[in-house]
Amino acid sequence: MAPDFLTLPDGRLAYQRLLGKKTAPGVVFLGGYASDMTGTKASFLAEHCMNANISLLRFDYQGCGASGGDFKQGTIGSWFQNALAAFSQLTEGPQILIGSSMGGWLGLMLAMQQPERVKAFIGIAAAPDFTEELMWKEMTPDQRVLMERDGFIQDGHAPVTLALIKEARQHLLLRDLIKLACPVRLLQGMQDTEVPWQYTLRITEKITHDDVHMVFIKDGDHRLSRSQDLELLWQTVGEFI
Repeated sequence: MAPDFLTLPDGRLAYQRLLGKKTAPGVVFLGGYASDMTGTKASFLAEHCMNANISLLRFDYQGCGASGGDFKQGTIGSWFQNALAAFSQLTEGPQILIGSSMGGWLGLMLAMQQPERVKAFIGIAAAPDFTEELMWKEMTPDQRVLMERDGFIQDGHAPVTLALIKEARQHLLLRDLIKLACPVRLLQGMQDTEVPWQYTLRITEKITHDDVHMVFIKDGDHRLSRSQDLELLWQTVGEFI
C-alpha cells in the first residue's frame, strides 16, 4: 500500500493509517533507529489491527523510508517532533503507544507530554538515552576521534552523527523520574546484544506509575520479530483493547 504524506514545515512525513472502530483505543507504532514502517513488527500490527478493526498509525521519521530527507540531519528532538505531529494530527482519542528500541524513547517522551491521550505504553527493547549510554559511552577512543573529525561514524547499517549525540543530551530520561499516567509493558529479549536486558530494570525503576510489567524472553534477540515474539506483542496489546 502506497503511503500518504503529512506536510510539515521542513518537509513531508510518510505514513500509513488504518481507521478502526471508535469504541476501542487506536495503536501507534514508533519504529527504531534507521528503521521504516514496512518492518516485520509494523506489518504484523497492520495485519492484526485490520482483522480486529483497530485503528493503527505507522510512519517513517524524516530521513527514513518513504519520508525522504537526509538521515544525518536527524536528531532525537527532530524525530520526536515527527512523532508528535503524527500523533496530534493523524489520531483521535486514546492511543496505545508501541515503541521499538529508539521508538521506545520517543514513545516515553510522547506519553509524558500527552498523558490524557495515552492509554498504555508498550516498549520492545525500549532504549531511552541509548545515544549516551549505549553509543557514546561504549565508543573507543579512536571512534571518538573519528567522530570529532568527521562528524559521524558508521555503526553497522546506519551512521551515528556527533550532532545526534549532542542534541540527544537535551532529552535524556534516565537521570530523573519518568512521570507517566498510563500502564507500561516492557518486552525485552535476554539475548539482545544492542540493548542489554538489565537496561529494562533501569527504565522500570525510573517510571512513576505503579502498573509496570517487565516480560523477559530468555532466548529473544533485539528485534523480537519471531512468530512467538509477535504473538506475545499482540497479546500485550490485547490487554488494553
